[in-house]
Amino acid sequence: MGRKWIGLFCIVLLVLAGSGCFRLHVQENKEKKVITGLEKVLGNPEDFQGKRVGLIANPTSITPDYRHALDAMLARGIQVTNVFGPEHGVRGAEQAGEEPAAVVDPKTGVPFENLYGKNPEEMVSLFQEVDVLVFDMQETGTRFYTYLYTMADAMKAAGMSKKPFYVLDRPNPLGGIRVEGPMLEPAFRSSVGRFPIPLVHGMTIGELALLINDQQVPKSELHVVKMEGWTREQRYEDTGLPWVMPSPNIPSPLTALVYPGTGLVEGTNLSEGRGTTRPFELVGAPYVNGWELAQALNRARLPGVVFREAYFIPTFSKYQGEEVGGVQIHVTDVDQFDPVLTGITILEKTKKLYPEQFAWVRSGEKYWIDLLAGTDQIRRQLDQGKSAREIIRQWKKEIHHFQGMRKKYLLYSS
Repeated sequence: MGRKWIGLFCIVLLVLAGSGCFRLHVQENKEKKVITGLEKVLGNPEDFQGKRVGLIANPTSITPDYRHALDAMLARGIQVTNVFGPEHGVRGAEQAGEEPAAVVDPKTGVPFENLYGKNPEEMVSLFQEVDVLVFDMQETGTRFYTYLYTMADAMKAAGMSKKPFYVLDRPNPLGGIRVEGPMLEPAFRSSVGRFPIPLVHGMTIGELALLINDQQVPKSELHVVKMEGWTREQRYEDTGLPWVMPSPNIPSPLTALVYPGTGLVEGTNLSEGRGTTRPFELVGAPYVNGWELAQALNRARLPGVVFREAYFIPTFSKYQGEEVGGVQIHVTDVDQFDPVLTGITILEKTKKLYPEQFAWVRSGEKYWIDLLAGTDQIRRQLDQGKSAREIIRQWKKEIHHFQGMRKKYLLYSS
């Protein structure tokens, strides 16, 4: 009897498949697939025929079937003669701030060179051997992530060299709608913030290229190769694209989601979880009682997040080899979660619980938190005893202004 029903069920499936019902479902999934700028170039490589291409890339520069852009472009007859890397290097192996050495790729024979820490004038000499530059890397959606500034400097060098600059667009993993955090103030320009944009800007790397090129002198001959199928409300998990770590401490899209807030922790003597398997999701210090901080943070009733007491021993970075007490951030509602409010609240509560031990760290003559935030207002107002919710309210007007200004650079609709 059981076999009879199984056979009947199979017949029904075959009939439905033949009627087109299942084909419709497959087609809907295909329509939702995001096609990156790299895929579009590989499908139409004629623009680069006969030209020496300098590829600015790292491990995130991949196709949906996990082929690296270098291999895929060479297979399509695009003559990539040099590959240039950002912070963490072409291979993505170096930790933050380390300068990768130049090497020759043993598989392809193409030289890999480092752009991190170099100014546009230094890049001009590196670009002498190429005819056109192509940038293809996954960004994180946070202003203080340095790949944006590698792109900006390379664009400027391309403008100085009179060489075309192509940006192969990729999704913003945080989506393209939400804009949060303070605008960068000119006094706090640095290697982690150069342009007057908010901490969470809600733009793709291609859209940012258009904005930056409009502000830089000289401008480059900029070409943005748009994606297909991406809409502004999509986060990375909605795209159907594979995730590759953009840097050693951003292992997942969830890390990218919390990073705009807990990245601010780097400006203090709290560990931001570097040296653990959960960087930027774990926060703490040897002087913190995990249960105490978790209780204070959960009482704040922040949207879309719960805090669990946690203990960890970093293998490198702050408190290497020491037991650290703190919290793990558990995002319970991605749509409601506010990373910047969360990050500042962690600083607020830790500072109030441990006023004698908590400290801001310096970077030269300035505080590192000010450079990360692009303003000294977070530090100053927390020192004055203001709450995180009070602090973030003051940014509404400038965020509204930015949202109006950025419209002319947006390439995708909701």
